[in-house]
Amino acid sequence: MKVLVLGSGAKDHAIAWWFSKSKFIEGLYVAPSNPGTASFAVNLPDVDPSDKDQVLAACKKYGIDFVFIGTEGPLQTGVIDHLNANGIDTFGAPGYAIKIENDRRFSREFATRHGIPIPDYHIFSDEKALKAFLEKNTGKPFTIKPNGLSPSRVMISSCDTKTLFDYSKKLLAKGDVVVEDYIDGKHATISILLDNEGFFRLPSCYEYTKREHTDKGTGIPTGGMGAVCPLPVEPEIRELIKSRIVMPTFKGLVEENLFYKGILTFSITVTDKGPVLLDYHVRLNDPATQAMVAIIKNDLCGLMMAMKDNTLKDIKRELNGKSAVAVVIASDGYPEDTKVGQKLNEIPPHYMSNAIDNGTLLFFGAVESREDGIYTTGGRAATIVGVDKNIMMANSKAYNAIDLVSFDGSWHRSDIGVKFFENMTGK
Repeated sequence: MKVLVLGSGAKDHAIAWWFSKSKFIEGLYVAPSNPGTASFAVNLPDVDPSDKDQVLAACKKYGIDFVFIGTEGPLQTGVIDHLNANGIDTFGAPGYAIKIENDRRFSREFATRHGIPIPDYHIFSDEKALKAFLEKNTGKPFTIKPNGLSPSRVMISSCDTKTLFDYSKKLLAKGDVVVEDYIDGKHATISILLDNEGFFRLPSCYEYTKREHTDKGTGIPTGGMGAVCPLPVEPEIRELIKSRIVMPTFKGLVEENLFYKGILTFSITVTDKGPVLLDYHVRLNDPATQAMVAIIKNDLCGLMMAMKDNTLKDIKRELNGKSAVAVVIASDGYPEDTKVGQKLNEIPPHYMSNAIDNGTLLFFGAVESREDGIYTTGGRAATIVGVDKNIMMANSKAYNAIDLVSFDGSWHRSDIGVKFFENMTGK
């Protein structure tokens, strides 16, 4: 199996690394890639992953027969449909299905039709009406999101009317804005592989999305600053998520002719009254993916072949029995005023390639290689993942290695995973 992974972020690096361990791999390519993927794959830096003709040309040149699409750009430009029409198998949602993510109005109406709990929401296209709504509800916490598909988590949660309105004005310049009640609770990210006959549930994760070093209350959302996997979930909560959100979603997709082979990720908040769906994603989340790949033992090529054959329901999930804590290293000013172009410190080769199984993994994000080193190009430069027999020990592994990636202005949250063991330590 010759595989091409489209993307250059830490999530794409992690997926490519997972593919590299497969017994079915004959060739592995990444476009446009990053400095970390070069150690186990062929980097194709000149291939634009959103250009369907360039991607097809690369497939023909290198004899690639499977393309994994996990980032939002190619999903919007018809890469999947173009490759499928030319006989190349793909992973990712086809064009007809992506509206479950890229049109929040549709996804919320879909959820309502199928009795799936979601926050109360309003959608605005007019600045005047939006301002009047926020002023009428002064002091109430809301989350503001774009209606359309966007990279990472472009949103803000706040109870300050001016903050909410100023952020909304920026989004309105590009399209409609969703204003929904802020839901406080325990977040869960659940990703499920789908085929025509069943599904395969990947390990659940908890993601840290705020810039602030706390998950309590509102704050400045980021693309994700850390993750824990697997998420400790009580059996009764797991059953509520399945019965109230997951299964009604699958039923609705079938009834509305939207079912597809690929990934569906649920962003959920568990409240005192039960689980609430916040968003659907037709791709994997970052940094949940970086934590997840560190503990799952199933062969990724094997899962892709099972999906093609509609036999996912027959695959038993295999985990290594450990926990993973992923910590994102970000650039100065992220997420509002990101400073880029900073040179990273020199990183030992065995960490660059994740060649040594020492309980620490490194996945690169918004960076690029230059003649004299690696430089930042965006907000989230890398993810350090600690892996050990429990969350406390995995947390220690991650933070003990955090200085592997440093540059002028680099920062990270200091609390990733702590809430899951603080009672044990008396904090």
